[in-house]
Amino acid sequence: MDIQLKRGLLDVCVLAAIKNEDSYGYKIIKDMKPYIALSESTLYTILKRLELADMLSVRTTEHGGRLRKYYHITDAGLKRIAEFKDDWQEILSIYRFVTKEDDGNDQT
Repeated sequence: MDIQLKRGLLDVCVLAAIKNEDSYGYKIIKDMKPYIALSESTLYTILKRLELADMLSVRTTEHGGRLRKYYHITDAGLKRIAEFKDDWQEILSIYRFVTKEDDGNDQT
């Protein structure tokens, strides 16, 4: 898969994982696991990129004697998910074109 396409898909997946509630790294990986495998190093790179793009905000709280970062989706992050949904319709249309069944008019 094209690396830029995959990167964009993973970004949206991480945003979707925190769309309904703030979350932290381990839980994000756990929530995404049924759909996509994601290493911790990849996740934290994505989280940092999304934070720098103002698509999520971060707060640190103490949990069990340790500091834990919680991630919160911003309006920009919600907008990115909405854009992805619009883009996805175009991607599906392209996919249908590329994979359409031969209608019997093969002119080879």
